[in-house]
Parts: sequence; structure tokens; C-alpha cells
Amino acid sequence: MDIDFLIDYLLIPTIKIGIVFAALSGVVAYLTLLERKVIAFMQVRLGPMRVGPHGLLQPIADGLKLMLKEDIIPSGADRLIFMMAPIITLIPAFVVFSVIPFGPTIPLPFIDREIALHITDLNIGLLFVLSVSSIGILGVILGGWASNSKYPLLGALRSAAQMVSYEVALGFSVIGVLMLAGTLSLVEIVEAQANGYWFVFLQPVGFLLFWICGVAETNRAPFDLPEAETELVAGFHTEYSGFRFSLFFLAEYASMIAIASMAVTLFWGGWLAPFGLTLPLIPLAIQGVFWFSFKVVIFLYFYLWFRASWPRYRYDQLMNIGWKILLPLAMANVIVTAVVALFLWG
Repeated sequence: MDIDFLIDYLLIPTIKIGIVFAALSGVVAYLTLLERKVIAFMQVRLGPMRVGPHGLLQPIADGLKLMLKEDIIPSGADRLIFMMAPIITLIPAFVVFSVIPFGPTIPLPFIDREIALHITDLNIGLLFVLSVSSIGILGVILGGWASNSKYPLLGALRSAAQMVSYEVALGFSVIGVLMLAGTLSLVEIVEAQANGYWFVFLQPVGFLLFWICGVAETNRAPFDLPEAETELVAGFHTEYSGFRFSLFFLAEYASMIAIASMAVTLFWGGWLAPFGLTLPLIPLAIQGVFWFSFKVVIFLYFYLWFRASWPRYRYDQLMNIGWKILLPLAMANVIVTAVVALFLWG
């Protein structure tokens, strides 16, 4: 086995995986702090301020607290499933980042290679993301059922119904992008937007549907019915504590970043700079990563803004929106896109 093979197919992918995992873990940790700070700002208060300067070490303190707390398993719970459920939810949330492109291919002269700023480029990347992300909901359902408690079970049932209702519209919302790009590869979808307009301008309805369904799929306000603190204590993770609770917490925030990353990749040009701008203070090789990250942060801010601004829907409203508004709109968007594409390109 020659050295080039080891470098290209073992060393470089391993380094990429390590960097993505470390960066994602850090972003997830500090996204919790950002959420508390943003909501505090919107409510005219300070938020966490005691641990470190301006509370910057609060995520570390929270992590240590959760690691040291007692791990309680209810006596009537299904122990194996109860312990496995958080892991089943967490792993898919991280795995989807294996196909999301963070930037273009850049040259590295000192090792005489070009490095693609993604872990892998699957020709069915979008299908992979939709399929793997759907698995995470099984951990929520299993965790609620295995707890042998009424409130977690109700949260799990709500989550299952919400998944069925909104994943259908979510799937339809990206079909317009596939028609325009002609590929399922996320890298090629971004490259297709470099040759014309970003797809958000050609598919505004598709983007709006994708974003609404994405917020619902991550169980975030105003679609946070599976948790619903005022009704179900904490919903599906009521009986979880300590480290296992933190895994559910990590999975939720990683899923938020995944949805934001997919929205940027599919509709907002991925790593492409708006209007072809170049930034003099940032090295040209990593400007793609900067623009991708900048767009993702904007969408994450919207997540926090929604939580601070909107009340939770009633469950009948949640179902009505999913089945009577979003799904018909998504199907109509596919039909209109197909007709326009046929008229323009034959």
C-alpha cells in the first residue's frame, strides 16, 4: 500500500472528520450560550454573566455539571432502550455533516495536493441527508416510550405525528431544487448556483416551505410540541438526567445547525460569496468557509428569534398547518416548477 493512498484515503479524511467533529461540538456548546444571551437581550436582561468574562465560560460549566450529575434510570423503564435512545438521536445529527460542503476545493502547495472542503461528495448526498436525519427521530420516540412514564410517552407520540406531518412537505420542498440543479450531489447543487441565480430567487416558495418544515423537524419553537414544558414537563426527555440528557441536548442543537446548513447549501449559494465579493482581510482560500459560516449563523439567529417571539402552537394548529397549508403548497410548487422548466428548457 503506497504512501499516496494512505494520505488520500486515510490521513486526510481522518483529519477532516476530526476538524468537523471538534468544530461542530464547539459551535453546539456556544450556541446554547448564544441562545440564552439573545433571548435575554430581547427580554431586556443580561443572561449568564457570572462564569468567565460576560459568561463566556458558561457552556463549559454546564457541560461539567451535566457530566457530574447522577444518571437516574426509572425502575419501570426498559433499561437498554432507555440508555440507547439518546445515542440513536445524536449520531445521525452528526453524520449528516459528512456530505455537507463547507467550501470549494483549495490547493495546498506544501503537500502538492488539492483539498476539498467536505468530507465526502456523494452523488446522492441530498437523499443521504434526508434519510439519515429521519433516523434521529426514532431515538426521541424510543426514549419517550422506554421511560415508562405518561409525559414522555405523550411527547414521543407527538413527535411521531409531527415527523410524519412535516417530513412529507419537507421532501416536496426540495424537489424544485433538484429540477433546477439536475443532481442530488450537494457540491454540484452549490456549483449550479454559481452559474446563475441562487436557488432562493428561483424557488422562494420552496425555500420558505423547507425552512418552516426544518424548524418543525427540529422541535423548535413555535413547533416544540414534543417538549412543551407548560404541558408535558419536558416531554420525551422528562425522565432523563445527567449525561444522557446532555446527549439529547447536543442532538437538538446539532440538528439546528444541520437544517441551517442545508438551507444555505440548497437555496442560498452554499460557500458562494454574494455578488462575487472578496474580503481583503481574509485569505482567499478560506473565504468560502467564511461565507458559508456567516449564512449559517444568520439562520441560527432566526431560530433563537423565533423562540423569543412566537408562542407555541396548539396541537390541532400544528396538524392543520402541516396537512392543509404546507403540503398543498409544496405539491403546487413542484407542479409549477415542472411546467415552467418544461416551457423554458423543453
